[in-house]
Amino acid sequence: MTDIRIGVLGYGLRGSLARTAHRPGRGAVVAALADPDPRARARAAADFPGARVVAGHREVIGAGDVDAVLVLTPDHTHADLACQALRAGRPVFVEKPLDISVERCDEVLRTAHETGTRLYVGHNMRHMPVVRLMRDLIGRGAIGRVRTVWIRHFVGYGGDWYFKDWHAERRCSNGLLLQKAAHDIDVLHWLAGSYAQDVQAMGDLMVYGDIPHRRAPGEPKTDDWYTADGHWPAGTQRALNPVIDVEDVSLLNMRLGNGVLAAYQQCHFTPDYWRNYTVIGDAGRLENFGDGPGGEIRVWNARRSGYRAEPDETHPVPSATDEGGHGGADPLLINEFLRFIRDGGPTDTSPVAARMAVAAGCEATASLRGGGTPRRVPPLDPALAEYFTSGQPPRTPAPTGP
Repeated sequence: MTDIRIGVLGYGLRGSLARTAHRPGRGAVVAALADPDPRARARAAADFPGARVVAGHREVIGAGDVDAVLVLTPDHTHADLACQALRAGRPVFVEKPLDISVERCDEVLRTAHETGTRLYVGHNMRHMPVVRLMRDLIGRGAIGRVRTVWIRHFVGYGGDWYFKDWHAERRCSNGLLLQKAAHDIDVLHWLAGSYAQDVQAMGDLMVYGDIPHRRAPGEPKTDDWYTADGHWPAGTQRALNPVIDVEDVSLLNMRLGNGVLAAYQQCHFTPDYWRNYTVIGDAGRLENFGDGPGGEIRVWNARRSGYRAEPDETHPVPSATDEGGHGGADPLLINEFLRFIRDGGPTDTSPVAARMAVAAGCEATASLRGGGTPRRVPPLDPALAEYFTSGQPPRTPAPTGP
C-alpha cells in the first residue's frame, strides 16, 4: 500500500496528531509542513526527517507531493485554510472546532459539497472508550429512553492550556464555551440522538482576569508554561497571555430537537481534570467516574431507593486498542481519516455534527454575553445535511470557470 502523503498546517499543541499520522511504510507519511513560527519549524524538521518544512501554507496546499492536508492551526484560521485545500482537491482533516462562527463553518461545508472533496473533522472524543461505552449502554436500553443529560467539565489545567496563548482571546477562539465545549456538546448530541435547538448560558471571567502577571505582546511562552504538579492555586499563575477576554467559568442549558433537556458546566480553575457525564433515561441513570482506563460507568436501573453509592451495574472503562493521546482516541481518529481518504464510506465523526456543535457553542456564547437571553440554534441547509449524512458520495464538482 502506497503511503498517503500528508501536508500539515500548524505544529502547535495538536502537532501530536501529525506525529500520530506519520507512519512511513504503514499507510501515511508527513511530506510537508508549514508553520510561521521558526521554533515550530525547527521541532518539525527534527520530528519528520526528509519532510519539507516551510513558513507559508500555500507551499503545502498546492504542492504536487501532498495527497491530503491536516489543518492544525488556531481555530479562527480553520475555514480559510480548509477551503483553500478543498478547492485544490486535497482531502482535508480539520481539527475541532470546525471554526469559530456558524457562517464560516457553513462555508467549509459548502466548499466541500461544491468541489466534491472529502472533509473530515477531528472530534476525537467519539473514539474515546468512555464515550463509546456510554453510547453502547444507552443503545442497549440500560436506562430506557434518554430524557436528560448533565455534563460537568473540570478543567484542572485550564490556566496553563487556555490562558497563556491565543485561546484566551475572543478574536481567535470566540470563547471557551465554544472552543473547549465543542467536544462535550458533540458528545451530548451523539449520546442523546439529537442536536441542540434552544440554548441559554451564563458565565464570567472570575479568576484569570484578575492576575496581572502577563507576558508582553509577542513574548513567547515560558519553558515552564505547563507543569503537572505546579501552578496551584490558580491565582499563582504567571506569564499569562497579554490579552484575556474569554470566560473561565460557564453554565449552559439546552433543549434538543427531540425534547431532551441538557446542562453543561465548565470551570478552568478546579484542582482536578476530568469530565463527568450523567445520563438519565425513563428507566435508569448512568454516570462515569473517571474518563479513562481505571474509570468506570455505573448504572442505577433496578429499583428506587435513597442514596446508595453501589450501583446496579458497573462497567469498567476499557483501554483503547492503540496507545496515544486522549486515552488512545487520537490514533483511532487518524486511522478513520486515512481509511476515509482511501475508501470513503461512513465515519463516526460527522461534519454536520461538528457544525452543529459550533452553532450551539456560538449561540450559547452570545447568550452568555447578552445577559443570559435564550437563543435559537440556526439549522443547517438541508441539502448540505443530506450530502454529509450520506457519507459524501462521489459527485461531479460544480463548474468553476466561465
